[in-house]
Amino acid sequence: MKNLLLFVHQDAGQEARLQVALDLARAFDAHINCLDVSIVPMLAHDYAALGGEALLLSEERAAEAANSARLKARLAAEDVAFTWQEAAGDPALCLKEAARLNDVVILNRALDSATYPNMADLAGAVLSDGGLPVLAVPETARSFDVGGHALIAWDGSHAAESALKAALPLLYRAGGVTVMHVGEAMIALPPEQAAIYLARRGIHVEVRHDVSDGRRAGVQLLSHAASECDYLVMGGFGHPRWYEEIFGGTTVAALERSPVPVLLGRAH
Repeated sequence: MKNLLLFVHQDAGQEARLQVALDLARAFDAHINCLDVSIVPMLAHDYAALGGEALLLSEERAAEAANSARLKARLAAEDVAFTWQEAAGDPALCLKEAARLNDVVILNRALDSATYPNMADLAGAVLSDGGLPVLAVPETARSFDVGGHALIAWDGSHAAESALKAALPLLYRAGGVTVMHVGEAMIALPPEQAAIYLARRGIHVEVRHDVSDGRRAGVQLLSHAASECDYLVMGGFGHPRWYEEIFGGTTVAALERSPVPVLLGRAH
């Protein structure tokens, strides 16, 4: 975990993203690749035709320029390695373009105090490409405990396997690791196999089976995350709104309500 792609934009989640990136950069002696995005607004056709879009984009760029100056000064004072890239347009497309040769992209789950930008949709859209794990952090996060307890949500899917492998740098440093399966006892690739995989790498874990209590799996999982872990590792299934009905909403639940940072991986 040496190359961290950090989404920079002046919004309610920016401080959380920044603080998590700083903790990871220090822990792994990593480089922060900052992508500062001026978001092009979506406007009604008549207003756009009158030049409204250009005016709002100009205002957005001015605001981001001030934001950029502040953050560059802060990063320089933090004594971490970073680079800066600017882009304008759809943030999902900008992030996908910048994602190559990075190890993880740091975003937010849904913001609690604002609806713009739609961070759950953004994280899901980036994840749908399958090229890069997403670390989605709550708006209130002010640190990332690399030595904390990791909870791995295991359903035997290729996406869960991808997330587990993406999390290996973190799991080596975790103070504890639990692999949890929620639902029916029998699955094709049980959590015990994930535990063996990790044990062969010197990572010893606790395996837990949690029988469904009638709630959706995502809700049940997050109730454990709230009290039992410092971060969550789980497979993701692309854009949350598109896939909610197909995959039971577990990705949606994590991106909307996870009380802890969640590392999402998707099968290629």
